[in-house]
Amino acid sequence: MTDGKILAEELLSYAEVHLSLDPLDKPYLRNRLLAMLNLDAAADTLPDTEWVKQLAVPDGLTEKLRAYAEENRLCEEGYEAIFATEVMGLLTPPPSRINALYRKIAAEDGTDAATAWFYSLCIHNDYIQKTAISRNLEWTYRDGENTLEITINLSKPEKSNKEIAKLLSQPKKKEKYPACMLCESNEGYRGTLTHPARANLRTLSLTMGGEPWFVQYSPYAYYREHCIAISRSHTPMKVDATTPAKLLDFVDAFPAYFIGSNAALPIVGGSILDHEHFQGGGHLLPMQYAPVEKIYPAASCPAVSVGRLKWYNSALRLRSRDREALSAVAVRIIEAWQHFDSLPCGIFSHTGDTPHNTLSPIARRDGEEYVIDMILRNNRTDKTYPDGIFHAHPEYHNIKKEGIGLIEAMGRFILPGRLKTQLAAIEAYLTGAEAYDPAALAEEADPLHVHAAMIADLVGKYGTALSAKEAAVAVTDRVNRTCAAILENTAVFKRTEEGLAEFDSFVLSALSD
Repeated sequence: MTDGKILAEELLSYAEVHLSLDPLDKPYLRNRLLAMLNLDAAADTLPDTEWVKQLAVPDGLTEKLRAYAEENRLCEEGYEAIFATEVMGLLTPPPSRINALYRKIAAEDGTDAATAWFYSLCIHNDYIQKTAISRNLEWTYRDGENTLEITINLSKPEKSNKEIAKLLSQPKKKEKYPACMLCESNEGYRGTLTHPARANLRTLSLTMGGEPWFVQYSPYAYYREHCIAISRSHTPMKVDATTPAKLLDFVDAFPAYFIGSNAALPIVGGSILDHEHFQGGGHLLPMQYAPVEKIYPAASCPAVSVGRLKWYNSALRLRSRDREALSAVAVRIIEAWQHFDSLPCGIFSHTGDTPHNTLSPIARRDGEEYVIDMILRNNRTDKTYPDGIFHAHPEYHNIKKEGIGLIEAMGRFILPGRLKTQLAAIEAYLTGAEAYDPAALAEEADPLHVHAAMIADLVGKYGTALSAKEAAVAVTDRVNRTCAAILENTAVFKRTEEGLAEFDSFVLSALSD
């Protein structure tokens, strides 16, 4: 059995070392903890809490909290993790103090030190799931002058059967609160079985484009210091003339981070389109290292360099020391692309009143210069490609069928967790450890049915007598080349003579007076 009084003191010691607990708040926080743990008195003597001071992550404490809650029936069955998050939220300073501490550190030691402090706090209060994130598989693929980063996402937990049964029995709410996963009302929210606990969420306030926004880290980060900038207003995603100034305001506030907007239309716009937000962080993505292969003449904007990237999809790079000039050119490209059509490339900006053209602008600082990369997107569908003409084509859906949003369009693939076991099973066919049976794979009930065509191709090419290492290399290489092909599918201007000529035509028309 877990001793609640000792646990309370361990939590207080942890908060002192890792969560910026003010000594003046310690007696108050002790009593609040005792109340949450259903205790009427503190420990008679202070236990040895040296071990908690050395914790890099709070897992040891949150496991004890969940066990204590279950042992003492402090919450409804299935809510133990939510209870633990509530306690970690109690240990974390309130938003006003978080913002004051951030500003103090930034003023004294710079924004890099301030973001490092805030990021560390979000790990130590169990909001950023560092242990879960570490389970993800990750590797790189060098493809000529470019490199792709490929991950298999294993971090998001699956619900247990008990949680699923509980979820099905919950009454349906008429009005959803918080309205979405990004709304400011998530900060401090207890959580339910249908909405994650956010009692330990903390955010930083800032102004972008003259509007109130806030910044938080992603709990299941896709890369180092993966952050999200979110409008305080629950309004739909948009990429328009106001977007570049917002992005540049962010990189002025966080000069070591990049920030980018998902395209604001279905299929090409990521997973959350009903709330305006951007994604960024401290890790440059592969596209940001891509070389510029052509510079366009722009007499009307000599302070801005405009170049075409040597990249899989259709992307531009704008660069300038003059922030206002850069923003103005970015706005010109955004507005020109909204109405651009190219019959040879199958690009139609509208079907009736329905828009199809949109883009993803991504801003960063490079020394004294501002940089905005712009990925051109189009979300048209047809009978051949009902999931999107400029989306992953059907032959690649076994690896990735979901939308190709900002992060993946920039070259970091987030592949589904199912692939870990599926790829290992495919390797077993190539080594002969499992008998290759095309008839069985043709059955939809077979767990590898979705990969049947790829397996047939691999077996035809390599046979079934590879070593384990050779099989792993063969399968990984197929995944690598599939990811590159998917990015090529998303290119609105294909990398052919005709496609690049149409690309050039668009850019020159956007830059002309």
